[in-house]
Amino acid sequence: MKTLILTLAVMITTATFAQQGQKNFIDHPYIEVTGKAEMQVQPDMIYIKVDIDEKDTKNKISLEELERKMINQLEKIGVDIKNDVKLKDISSNFKYYFLQKKDIVLSKEYQVLVKNGQTAGRVFLELEKIGISNISIEKVDHSEIEDLRNEVKINAIKAAKEKAGHLAKAINQSAGKAIFIQEQNYMLYRPAVSNAFYMKGDASSLDMEKAKVPEIEFEKIKLEYSILCRFDLM
Repeated sequence: MKTLILTLAVMITTATFAQQGQKNFIDHPYIEVTGKAEMQVQPDMIYIKVDIDEKDTKNKISLEELERKMINQLEKIGVDIKNDVKLKDISSNFKYYFLQKKDIVLSKEYQVLVKNGQTAGRVFLELEKIGISNISIEKVDHSEIEDLRNEVKINAIKAAKEKAGHLAKAINQSAGKAIFIQEQNYMLYRPAVSNAFYMKGDASSLDMEKAKVPEIEFEKIKLEYSILCRFDLM
């Protein structure tokens, strides 16, 4: 019986302290604001999809020869073949061959990573010279996207602190330490591939040796954060 009474006493005391703590927080004067920050950055990771297919040359050049020429052209541009060129897929028409008794045609899909629009333009131009024209921008990104995300988040908190200070000053008070911080909205906008870039230049010239390198300009990646903050009102 004594044990039961003691347990109840402890529970009641704990609940009382909890209620008092909650009441103190509610009664505590504070100012609540939302800070926003955004950043736009030029993508420095441009992924180019390259499809090579024997039928593009009417089977006059083997897939191996097309690959060799592609690698040579990319090396000439300055692309890191070991780290920035990946084989994504390989296919053939073996099934169609057995049904139709046509020539077997092989194809491969590569992904080429470049760091800027000028190099991307050179990839388009140089591969076009050797008969590889099935090339497209697959996606864009930034190599420091996580660091940029944190930077925008910090700027949003700083904006909230500055806003709270201005509002408090208007009533002859000041904003003190933060007592509550909550992330609200976050947006990372990577432009859709179809709208990510436009090309300027003469990549379709009949004289490919004299064609100028096309200038590819990319839409910027946009980061935006909103953070809710409460500060002591002093």
